[in-house]
Amino acid sequence: MVHVTPGDSAALDAATTEFEQHRDLIFAVSYNLLGSVAEAEDVVQEAWLAWASARRADIVNVRAYLVRIGVNDALARLNRARRERETYPGLWLPEPLPTDVDGEVNAMQSEAISFAMMVVLESLTPLERAVFVLNEVFGYSYREIADVVERSPDSVRQVGHRAHQHIRQRRGRYQADPDVRRAVTARFLVASQGGDLNALLELLAPDVAMWTDSGGLVKTARRVIVGREKVLRLRDGAEALFTDQLVPSMVHINGGPAILLSRDAAPFAVVALDIDPDDYTIRGIYSVVSPVKLRILDLSAPRRLP
Repeated sequence: MVHVTPGDSAALDAATTEFEQHRDLIFAVSYNLLGSVAEAEDVVQEAWLAWASARRADIVNVRAYLVRIGVNDALARLNRARRERETYPGLWLPEPLPTDVDGEVNAMQSEAISFAMMVVLESLTPLERAVFVLNEVFGYSYREIADVVERSPDSVRQVGHRAHQHIRQRRGRYQADPDVRRAVTARFLVASQGGDLNALLELLAPDVAMWTDSGGLVKTARRVIVGREKVLRLRDGAEALFTDQLVPSMVHINGGPAILLSRDAAPFAVVALDIDPDDYTIRGIYSVVSPVKLRILDLSAPRRLP
């Protein structure tokens, strides 16, 4: 039951103003957990409805209240999504999220929504993912997280330890410097456009892995392709993505530089690279070619990370 009456516009305006201060945080946490722009927006909407119908005078910490609502809604959605992804056709990657270049001022938040990191986050349990994201990315203490997920601080600390250990084993060192990532992405684009195999071989790590998410709607590899020779041989690999019919441009997606390939002014693919921070070679290529996931690029304005 909503306690703001239709005529009480002042109260509604005040509620809206207060909620807007936390909207970006709710969205960012939800996207980190779900990898879906549309689902994260739904979580934000549900949080607003809960806030609008709450006895707000009784809520001491608005931020904590809204984050608790958002995280628990996102966890319920993530549990459902995990079951659905068991039958997902081919490889799953998150929906591309247009981000503001200024988002790179917070390196950890940019890393957390990178395709490479979100693939690793998929290997965590929903609870481990929530604890890791809240602690590592948004700076919540384990005691604060315990209040959000309604667990004891000790159990949350154990979950967090497992999650951090798993991430370190799977991810190693994080991304290279933003300037290096932009430079390597630009070199990859030039070499791919020109069909310069020697330049591409120099850019790709020997064990480079390529992920392609088509959602079963476009003919692509349905498994991870490992090794630069295999990557370059594939028709939907790094070189073959750039054809006369596709127009490439540099964009800012998921907290970092990426390549947008368009056909007839419509998005055809997004290609994001994971750069080794030691030798600046490309260790991961993440291509989203699912028309369903690319539709969001026409609808979403760039987001500044909170």
